[in-house]
Amino acid sequence: MTSHDVVARLRRIAGERSIGHLGTLDPMATGVLPLLLGKYTRLAQYFSTAEKTYTGAIRFGFATDTYDADGEPTGPDNWTPGALALDMVRAAAARFQGEMEQMPPAFSAKKIGGKPAYKLAREGKPVELKPAKIRIAAFEIIALEGAEASFMISVSAGGYVRSVAHELGRDLGIGAHLSRLRRTQAGVFTIEQAHMLDELQPLAGDTAALEALCVHPRSLLPEMPAVTGDPVALGRLRNGAQANLPDFSQAQVVKVFASQREMVAIARRVAGTLFQPVVVMG
Repeated sequence: MTSHDVVARLRRIAGERSIGHLGTLDPMATGVLPLLLGKYTRLAQYFSTAEKTYTGAIRFGFATDTYDADGEPTGPDNWTPGALALDMVRAAAARFQGEMEQMPPAFSAKKIGGKPAYKLAREGKPVELKPAKIRIAAFEIIALEGAEASFMISVSAGGYVRSVAHELGRDLGIGAHLSRLRRTQAGVFTIEQAHMLDELQPLAGDTAALEALCVHPRSLLPEMPAVTGDPVALGRLRNGAQANLPDFSQAQVVKVFASQREMVAIARRVAGTLFQPVVVMG
């Protein structure tokens, strides 16, 4: 199932056409796929740089053309028992920390001349990608059992865990690919907050029940203070005009609510308590 498949299925469950996800999850991966529904799709821009955390496994012995278990091997399986030790893998993994340039996989959604790289790769056409600057906040090799190493990694938006697995195998001279991947966190969204599609299916058409499972609007974008406006201020903001709000936090951007759950706008401070709406939710 692709991320697009998940969106299509939730459209049917929720009866809502306007749905978008906050970062593609590879078809072989499981875990957190945050979705914005209805008017909340207007907030997507504020989540584009969110860091993501994964757990998974890297299989040593051979690389694949997609850098994961769905691809075709690019060489023979040269794994032999005792070929690697845990301390060797951890030593090689130590370089994957902080800011670095990473080459995306040829089988990726990166665009080349407006066409996804993976489509060109499938057609056997040359794929010329440029390295991207990413940041890896943490990369821990947890254990090594046979040919597989389990790991945890936190990486910035645009980073490919598949590329980390591929490069680690190359550095060790034994080849490697990503054999298992689970996203446990995407920005502020955690696996504990997530719901399986099969859990949502029986609630199809029940708007109140589905809304109760959503993350509370006031917990979104925690870096922005939440402010409740009066009817006059809310009316002005809804029409794109500046308005005074009861906020003295000195924050440059705030979330504006009409009630406990109804988000009206994202507004930027002009001066004092005067704010200009930058996103109007309705």
